[in-house]
Amino acid sequence: MRAALLTIGDELLAGDTENTNASWLAAQLTSRGVTTKRILVIPDEIELIARKTREYAEEFDAVILTGGLGGTHDDLTMAAVARAFDRELEVDELARTDVEETLEGVRERLPDLDIDVAAHAAIPAGGRPLLNGEGLAPGCVIENVYVLPGIPREMKPMFESVVEEFSGTARSRVVYTTTPEGEYTKMLTEARDRFDVSVGSYPSRSEGQRRNRIKILGEDEARLAEAADWIEARVDPYEGEEVED
Repeated sequence: MRAALLTIGDELLAGDTENTNASWLAAQLTSRGVTTKRILVIPDEIELIARKTREYAEEFDAVILTGGLGGTHDDLTMAAVARAFDRELEVDELARTDVEETLEGVRERLPDLDIDVAAHAAIPAGGRPLLNGEGLAPGCVIENVYVLPGIPREMKPMFESVVEEFSGTARSRVVYTTTPEGEYTKMLTEARDRFDVSVGSYPSRSEGQRRNRIKILGEDEARLAEAADWIEARVDPYEGEEVED
């Protein structure tokens, strides 16, 4: 499975909000053997969101959008996705009930809260609603496009509710080494061609850690193992404790 991520919001492009959704989703997909082929950040512009959604839905097996859900003036994602598939926005009754129940639960604490229930509960016609257990606005699935909230504490459980729909055959192996990166660049090119795998080299970002991480990607477990063994035999091993990069 090949996937693309669309993270939406002017605040991401301005640097006001860190785009943790993209890295978290990419890691989740990778752990399930899915290859993330695109990560794109775009502003709250309905035509641009619609165009990129349509393009990516045709090009990839799955597209995940995050951000821009709700009933405020800049929450344009649902309308854009509806436009991408030439659908109307319709109030989903299951989503409406969920929004109403959520509002009822906070009414005593927030008696003056004025929410347009219909705007929050509207999804593209024919879409499957994804209820928001941690917030208000639902997500949805339409064809191969998954629309999720931008708030991480809402996005993560919603993705986990559909995670079984994502799977692939991509696998990886990692080799750690203290050999300077410049000394094995040509060798990695040879490994790529010899074993038909993708190879990346990532110098350590951890203070005091003199080691590099070589990541080998492919779909054949045997070829991955062969490639890892071949590379390990040609670099100096890192024998310290494993740490997060």
